Amino acid sequence: MDAIDLSLVDLLRGNARLSYAELARQVGLSAPAVHERVGKLEAAGVIRAYRAEVEPERIGLNVTALISVVEDSGADTDDVLEAFRAIPEIESCYFMAGVESFLLKVRVGTIAELERLIVRLNRTPGVASTRTSIALSTKWENRPQPVVPSS
Repeated sequence: MDAIDLSLVDLLRGNARLSYAELARQVGLSAPAVHERVGKLEAAGVIRAYRAEVEPERIGLNVTALISVVEDSGADTDDVLEAFRAIPEIESCYFMAGVESFLLKVRVGTIAELERLIVRLNRTPGVASTRTSIALSTKWENRPQPVVPSS
């Protein structure tokens, strides 16, 4: 990736709805050249998806929680991950170093729904225990980091 590709990625992370013409204007290329570069970035997996970012509370997801999961010593990690992927309330899943194997970011509508989710997680084969922290509010999230050229 060159500096123009990094600029395109940075611009799209800020606003994925920018037109090729606007992207071209900002990086100093033609729209067809930008279209080709963006296509290559998509094909290479640099750009993985385009999404609508929504306000969770406005669509009924009023509770955000972080759930740490301790895996059973004999668990098959792939099986545990497959079970987690099948749970739509899990927004993000991180594999962790330390006692907890996973950190899950979940969103649900109510505390009662969170309770049911925690019970479901604890009944998942391969899960030894969970520890839950409830977010009181979100100050910010999904803040794009600056794109840094590789050395």
